[in-house]
Amino acid sequence: MMKTYEQMIGELREIVRKIDDPATSLDESIALYDQGMTLIKACEEILNRAELKITELTRE
Repeated sequence: MMKTYEQMIGELREIVRKIDDPATSLDESIALYDQGMTLIKACEEILNRAELKITELTRE
């Protein structure tokens, strides 16, 4: 099942919190950064689809 936009934003917030934690190792921070970038791309796709849908609806 695909995650919702809101769930992905929540995960991104948690990733940022972990990266900001001084106890997080460099290797873990890099892995978290990579995971965050994947989530950001997925969120951008959702927003792009929503924008296209709104554009279509306003044309009708």
